[in-house]
Amino acid sequence: MATLPSERRAFAHKINRTVASEVRKQVSREYGSPQLSKKRAGAHQPVPLTEVVEPVDYEEYVSSHPPGAEPGPLRQLLEFPSDDLELLLQERECATIEPPVPEEDSLDPRVRDALGVYTDDWLIIQRKYQRYSTAQTPHNSERQREKQRGLVKQTFELDEAAIDRQDEQDDSKRHSVSLDDTPRGSWASSIFDLKNSTPDALLPSVLERTAAEDMDRRNTENRQQCRHTDLLGLYPAPDEDEAVERCAIPEVPNEHSGQRIMVKCLSLKFEIEIEPIFGSLALYDVREKKKISEDFHFDLNSDQMKSLLRPHSPHVAISTLARSAIFSITYPSPDIFLVIKLEKVLQQGDIGECCEPYMVMKESDSTKHKEKLEKLRTQAEQMCTRLGRFRMPFAWTAIHLLNIVSSVGGLDRSDSDSDTERKGTWNERKKKGFERMSVGEDMCNFTNFRPATLTVTNFFKQEGDRLSDEDLYKFLADMRRPSSVLRRLRPVTAQLKIDISPAPEAPHYCLSPELLHVKPYPDPRVRPTKEVLEFPARYVYTPHTTYRNMLYVYPQSVNFNSRQGSVRNIAVKVQFMAGEDPSQAMPVIFGKSSCAEFYKEAYTQVIYHNKSPEFYEEVKMKIPANLTDNHHLLFTFYHISCQPKQNTPLETPVGYTWIPLMQHGRLRTGSFSLPVSVEKPPPSYSVLTPDLRYMDTRVVSVQIKSQQRDAADTETAYVVYIQLILSKMALQGDQNGYLCSYTECIPLSPSVGLASYDLPIQYATLSRATARPSSLLLSRSKSISNSNPDLASTPATPDEEVQRIIGSKASERACNRMSAFIETASILCPPSRQIAKKVLLHEELALQWVVSSSTVREASLQQAWFFFQLMVKSMSHHLFLSSRLDMPRRQRFPDRFVDDIAALVCAISADIASRYHKDVELVERLNNSLAFFLNDLLSLMDRGFVFNLVRSYYKQVHINKLHTAQNPSSLTALRMDFIRIVCSHEHYVTLNLPCATLSPPASPSPSTSSTTSQSSAFSSHVLDQGVVSMFELSVPFRQQHFLSGLLLAELSLILEPDGEGVFFLHKKTISALHSLLCSHDADPRYTDPQVRSHIAQLYLPLIPIVMETLAQLHDFTGNWLTTPPFQSQPLHSAFSGDVFAGRQCSTLSAECSRMLLVCFLWVLKNADAGLLERWVSDLSVPQINRLLDLLHLCLSCFEYKGKKALQRINSLTFKKSQDMKARLEEAILGTIGARQEMVRRCRGTTERSPYGGQENVRWRKNVTHWRQNADRVDKSEVEQESVVDGNLATEAALIALDTLEIIVKTVVMSELKESVLVGVLRVLLHSMAGNQSALFLQHCFSTQRALVYKFPEMLFEEDTELCADLCLRLLRHCSSSVSSVRSHASASLYLLMRQNFEIGNNFARVKMQVTMSLSSLVGTSTKFNEEHLRRSLKTILTYAEDDLELRDSPFPEQVQDLVFNLHMILTDTVKMKEHQQDPEMLIDLMYRIAKGYQNSPDLRLTWLQNMAGKHSERGNHAEAAHCLVHSAALVAEYLNMLEDCRYLPIGCVSFQSISSNVLEESAVSDDILSPEEEGICSGKYFSESGLVGLLEHAAASFNMAAMYEAINEVYKILCPIHEANRDFKKLASVHGKLQDAFNKVYNQRMFGTYFRVGFYGCRFGDLDEQEFVYKEPSITKLAEISHRLEEFYAERFGDDMVVIIKDSNPVDKNKLDPNKAYLQITYVEPFFDTYELKERITYFDKNYNLRTFMYCTPFTLDGRAHGDLHEQYKRKTFLTTSHAFPYIKTRINVIHKEEIILMPMEVAIEDMQKKTQELAFATHQDPADPKMLQMVLQGCVGTTVNQGPLEVAQVFLSEIPEDPKLFRHHNKLRLCFKDFTKRCEDALRKNKSLIGPDQKEYHRELERNYTKLREALFPLINRKIPQLYRPLPLPTTPTQRNSLSRSSFRRVDC
Repeated sequence: MATLPSERRAFAHKINRTVASEVRKQVSREYGSPQLSKKRAGAHQPVPLTEVVEPVDYEEYVSSHPPGAEPGPLRQLLEFPSDDLELLLQERECATIEPPVPEEDSLDPRVRDALGVYTDDWLIIQRKYQRYSTAQTPHNSERQREKQRGLVKQTFELDEAAIDRQDEQDDSKRHSVSLDDTPRGSWASSIFDLKNSTPDALLPSVLERTAAEDMDRRNTENRQQCRHTDLLGLYPAPDEDEAVERCAIPEVPNEHSGQRIMVKCLSLKFEIEIEPIFGSLALYDVREKKKISEDFHFDLNSDQMKSLLRPHSPHVAISTLARSAIFSITYPSPDIFLVIKLEKVLQQGDIGECCEPYMVMKESDSTKHKEKLEKLRTQAEQMCTRLGRFRMPFAWTAIHLLNIVSSVGGLDRSDSDSDTERKGTWNERKKKGFERMSVGEDMCNFTNFRPATLTVTNFFKQEGDRLSDEDLYKFLADMRRPSSVLRRLRPVTAQLKIDISPAPEAPHYCLSPELLHVKPYPDPRVRPTKEVLEFPARYVYTPHTTYRNMLYVYPQSVNFNSRQGSVRNIAVKVQFMAGEDPSQAMPVIFGKSSCAEFYKEAYTQVIYHNKSPEFYEEVKMKIPANLTDNHHLLFTFYHISCQPKQNTPLETPVGYTWIPLMQHGRLRTGSFSLPVSVEKPPPSYSVLTPDLRYMDTRVVSVQIKSQQRDAADTETAYVVYIQLILSKMALQGDQNGYLCSYTECIPLSPSVGLASYDLPIQYATLSRATARPSSLLLSRSKSISNSNPDLASTPATPDEEVQRIIGSKASERACNRMSAFIETASILCPPSRQIAKKVLLHEELALQWVVSSSTVREASLQQAWFFFQLMVKSMSHHLFLSSRLDMPRRQRFPDRFVDDIAALVCAISADIASRYHKDVELVERLNNSLAFFLNDLLSLMDRGFVFNLVRSYYKQVHINKLHTAQNPSSLTALRMDFIRIVCSHEHYVTLNLPCATLSPPASPSPSTSSTTSQSSAFSSHVLDQGVVSMFELSVPFRQQHFLSGLLLAELSLILEPDGEGVFFLHKKTISALHSLLCSHDADPRYTDPQVRSHIAQLYLPLIPIVMETLAQLHDFTGNWLTTPPFQSQPLHSAFSGDVFAGRQCSTLSAECSRMLLVCFLWVLKNADAGLLERWVSDLSVPQINRLLDLLHLCLSCFEYKGKKALQRINSLTFKKSQDMKARLEEAILGTIGARQEMVRRCRGTTERSPYGGQENVRWRKNVTHWRQNADRVDKSEVEQESVVDGNLATEAALIALDTLEIIVKTVVMSELKESVLVGVLRVLLHSMAGNQSALFLQHCFSTQRALVYKFPEMLFEEDTELCADLCLRLLRHCSSSVSSVRSHASASLYLLMRQNFEIGNNFARVKMQVTMSLSSLVGTSTKFNEEHLRRSLKTILTYAEDDLELRDSPFPEQVQDLVFNLHMILTDTVKMKEHQQDPEMLIDLMYRIAKGYQNSPDLRLTWLQNMAGKHSERGNHAEAAHCLVHSAALVAEYLNMLEDCRYLPIGCVSFQSISSNVLEESAVSDDILSPEEEGICSGKYFSESGLVGLLEHAAASFNMAAMYEAINEVYKILCPIHEANRDFKKLASVHGKLQDAFNKVYNQRMFGTYFRVGFYGCRFGDLDEQEFVYKEPSITKLAEISHRLEEFYAERFGDDMVVIIKDSNPVDKNKLDPNKAYLQITYVEPFFDTYELKERITYFDKNYNLRTFMYCTPFTLDGRAHGDLHEQYKRKTFLTTSHAFPYIKTRINVIHKEEIILMPMEVAIEDMQKKTQELAFATHQDPADPKMLQMVLQGCVGTTVNQGPLEVAQVFLSEIPEDPKLFRHHNKLRLCFKDFTKRCEDALRKNKSLIGPDQKEYHRELERNYTKLREALFPLINRKIPQLYRPLPLPTTPTQRNSLSRSSFRRVDC
């Protein structure tokens, strides 16, 4: 075909657009030639990311670099494969044996040709490799899970040790709590235990001396073995909600079918059998008020009954004998009924009379009614003979289908997709969508219920005046009510047996609604089953692939009330007439049952004596294909004479009317109200409409409804369907898949084959619609308006608009549908251009679209996707059939067409940019459609031109417009969707020119040296700029890799901290990138590592982009922290570097951050290592540190969580809720809604949603609920998830390890390597700290050993902290439950010692750090296993023994000493594990261990911190604070020994004001080591900053404990340090905290409660007879601590073994059961001497530094606890503890006990003093409290008080005691009463001033009582003892001091 001339068209001058030729001139061609590149090398002007660079001229570049020059697997990256496009011919399957085509031979050739749409084979043009694109092969969860099935399970200690720990916990509960063995076990036993242990396997090459290069090479090789190549296959699949590129392949269209049920009519029996009864079935939807199926007629009469009608039906067709039917239900509903109607032969009498015999008579009573029955049979026989053609209504009933399904029960109710075993064809999946449409979808699944056989016994008689469908709907609605009116009626009794079951997939002997034989049909003589045609309740958007042309006529009512004469028994005869002659009635009316197949006429039922009857008759007709204006329906009305009379004919015609079937070339359907003519119709009536003007009607009218079912108005079939569909598209969004299927599969006539060119208009020849709306008013005249909308009138209907866009009717085309071109007449082009040439559809469509305007343009934009696809299909077809596929792409299409495409894209882009905030839905659809169009063009046209189209789009939808845009984020979202769809092309990698810098053929692999190759077009630029430009979004990068450059530029802009990127944009952009990388991983074309490295080059700038985004990423480091509590902060800050210490709040969600990081790791994994090395070598130290921080974050992000954590996370809830925040943002911003989302996804509707096209809601409640339950119980799924998670964690960590090795290799020669290497080691240590797999840890330890081997000075000469952290990590893994991990950790630890020894012939530093680390580990880790660590120690010992080189040195002996010391610590650990559940015992044990390290400050500090951590866990903040104060005092003591700084504390003495206990940290012993010794005091805390940190932690803990006064004392030590350092920020902070603390001092505070606990019994071991004071949380009741301790020890010893001693009396151990454990628990209060109370003023003073406690025990001499006043004694017990509370423990030993016994008079004195104090307090209380005052007064002066003041006075003061020793007590009590009466008087006076009038009487009563009391007391308190006033002689023997009296008895226990 000759190329069309490229001159500019007239209309083109008026359009502002970029013409393709101009575009090509603008495209730079310098990249095609190396010489040009050299000229421009380095001369690139920077283009901001907000602008799009000019792309490379793709075709020129490819033609100048033939793929033959490239080696091996890289060849496929250079050019599209030659078989990219393929054309297939698929045979059309015919469901019936006979072809479903019209039988007429006289069809117009064009009509016959058009009908080929139903029979021709399918022509399919497809892109062969599109299956690799994400558009058609989505990476969904199911596919991902399938790929993950064969994964190797990684070994994790987290999972392995979980079961062991549980067993150990169970065992530990039964262990003894004895502490007989001291924590520090004997040295000899330790050596013995260790030597008998078994070591782990030794690593073979550990002790060998290897060169560093060989070690690195071997480690690298080992790391690359057994690696998982598909990283993203381990990560969760991309979110399907973001997959806008999803475009499922439409399957070949099939005829629609809903849910199918089979109904078999088995038998019908009445009580009497006298006449034939005929039945019909139909489905009705009550809610929709629609009949949803045609009638199925059945005949269950006996042969005897049938014989009565044989004269009327001599020939019975087998098709009318069917007794089973298959109904289809597209929209299942709980309101569907199967209605059964019965009819009988017309007879004299109304319906009630005819039903009477059936209601009263029975066959069993034959003797009784014999004569009557015979008479009835005779009458019936006569009626059948005479009136056999006519029927009358008889009875009806209905079956509620929901009852059938729900009562019988579904086969699998939970799985409503149980028919998935069937072939998942397109229509079946659609059907599943329809199945779930209705509200009762769970209950209304008609595909999988159990078959049911029903016996219907009750029928309702028909009522002559209530036969309409409206009446039926009322009856059916009433049937569902409990109190149905119908149930109260007398029924017609009968037995109808029917069987209802799901229809089989391919039933045998089945007839279609047209009576065609459906395959398979083995024997035509067998009774058939009929398929009943469905009338869907709502429109079904599906094309019809079979020819069906039927008409259903429903006479509804006729009114003859105005007519005189005998017009009562009315029957309507319906005929389909081909002309006006009676002989032209056509035999097209389907027969009912037991009759002929087709008739020329049909009669309605007759209602006896009714002049205005209603009918329910359905007349089904088969319409001929060649309808003319003469075809019409003729209705003849007859009066039927039921009684035979002379001269009276059986049928008397009483009226006529008709309906012309064609009007304006269209079939007439709908409801008609027609006049009825008395006379016969006039001549030529068939072309007229019945009209009163020429009809003698005599006011008779008839209501008739007709509806066409799938009728093929064949002359306009090809255009009607598309017009109908397009007119409906605005209302529905789910039909796009159907049109897709037709643009995908094009009917092709087999007679033509593939050689000739199919008519382009065939792309519009889709199918017929299921119904034809009245708006389709096509004119049958030959004059069609011009298709240029600018020159024609405004189209009147949507059909005309579509017609003008697509073209005109077939009559204006060439006669042969298969001709190659469309004749271009005035209907297609402007009249000014009369050209006789023929044009192609795609060219004309592009032209017309460009020049269109007004409503036509708007309509085309609404459905742009369809026209774009139409153009693409036409272009593809054209390339095939004109053999242009082998031509250069620039020559495939004429320049004029290229110009049109450029103009069209430019115009639509402008529409998107200008309308995005007005028509959101339209613009979304338009944007996606345009993107898909360009995606398709990349396979057909000049790719450089398409790139420029993309650039043109970006210029229109420009980012600069965002600043003025109303909703900039939505415009960005549109661009993201656009670029994502374009990038989803199956040859996306090739389009990006990944091999633009390839090496010459001689180079075997792509190394960094290949970037300097001269064979590359970009080589000179790379040579000058260096490899750095490959990692930047530079101009050369964005030109070479155009599409990936666009995507990365969008990502970079959206991730800018000050950019407009909102949450949903972050997710959208990162998701697009993630989806692309997933497609690369899953693509079998790209499995070769060399190919992968070139693909990774397309994404290298992602690495710096993510590095820049580091501060915005979610911080994963805090989520799974595994470090000890009080080391967490320093260690964490040490690991994470500076970036996390002062990070801002992250702006990226956890989900987006994780997705971005996995993409980052993908690039690192697949990029060429040499390239990365060269790039890292150019980075600055801050940039490398940022990269290290990023790797650190990656390790935390992908750390393995463990099976238990996965079990807690419901997978569905987790996946669905993680993007709720983004969805909420979308809703708020209004950028997208549910409807837009549905429309946006409509291209992939058929595949995409499991709920079919109707899924326009965001989630479905019932299905989600079911899925949640399933996910919760499926343990195998959790197991599989843990396997995947473990592999992902391992691979991510190995990628980080590879990158660390690259960094180390790069910076070896750098001057600043120290800082970088420290960062590398920190990341390495962080990886060891997490939950890592055994596989990774082996490689990690290998890298660590190499690092220490190459850079020993980094650990042993520089930072001590690194050495400490490394020792801690290694020791932790030495206790691993995985033997391989232990082996490697042991080897690393041994080599660390050896390295340290070789540097200075001593390894004091490592020795100290290892010891400290083990102490820290055993003190804090609950996962610690001493048995495993013992094996590792034995392994280290074995290495030392086997190390031949150092055998003669002191090294083995030093190792042995260290190992034995570590083993001693392990024995302590065993004890600690036994008491893990006993916090007090555990802290005691840790306290003893710490005390054992009194001469090792580092280790003591470690244990003090361990104790602080334990206290913090339990909420004992005061004790934690004191642990930290002791730590700080210890540090201060040694800092003072190192150097004398005036501003530093001078040792423990400085801390004495905080706690008197702190003096025990003094370093005054002779055996204290000197801090100058190597390895001693070398930890990070033994420094000024360490001291400050400890003090700040202590202040924070005091604050949490509400001990604000102590904070002041801490800061008194801290402030001088800050002042000396001039750290005013810290000082400001300190004073601010002090202000807060002092303000809180007056708040209500509650400190601890104290109890004495005594242990008695040998079961307690060394606790036997020990007494402690326990400090418990405030307001702890005695019952609480009693219950806690009893429950705890009962669990240890058994329930019957523990006894609580209820009293506080001294315990006699001899009276106790030796086999039981006894606990005595007593509440105690702090006790202060009088001199102490002067200083302890505040509440804090009285609760701090407590050492003395007291409790009282009342008793009598005869053993009772309480007695009368004169016999009541009291024992006061004083306890002194070894240390003051609060201390570093919560229980402290009692070291001193003292008892005082008070005599009865002394007890009375105490009581009176207490009452007096209460009175004084109530009197002087401010503000006054009248209620309290009155209550105290009542207790003091009330007459009814037992043992009140008066009784006390009468008992003790009535007589002077005989014993002189009691004189002083008597006098003291007398003085107490004096004071008491004075206080009572003061209180009464105070009360008088407070009371109101209502309490005056009460006050007078109190005064009277007081007066009585005073009078009674007066003689008692005024009696003096004379002897007291004589001088007494001094005692000869000294007596013990008593605070109350010398006569008190006192016992002291020391």
